[in-house]
Amino acid sequence: MWWTRTPKLPLGARGERLAARYLWLRGYTILERNLRLGKNEIDLLARKGDTVVFVEVKTRLRSEASAPEDSVGPTKQQHIRNAARVYLAKQETPGTYYRFDVVSVVVPDTGKAQITHFPDAFR
Repeated sequence: MWWTRTPKLPLGARGERLAARYLWLRGYTILERNLRLGKNEIDLLARKGDTVVFVEVKTRLRSEASAPEDSVGPTKQQHIRNAARVYLAKQETPGTYYRFDVVSVVVPDTGKAQITHFPDAFR
């Protein structure tokens, strides 16, 4: 029925949806979501101008102690770099500009989520 409520998305999926919308409103084109590349995954693959952006989205509830972006440590960064290498190797345009961004999403119990974008978060 038209009035049936849609089920709530899991926290990570909600965060990725919010991050994609946030970036889109700022002029990014979302190319892919949850892109699987080898053993690794890219949460969002976006483009802004001539730059391909590999985006890691981290989502937490307001009640959690650490900031979401703190969980993108060296190991996670290496996984994202590996996925990016696979993606870039498949492209027909060598020399593509790219960077790695992190989007942090904090979801409160009520009200709007707090979204923070860290462009070029790591190399």
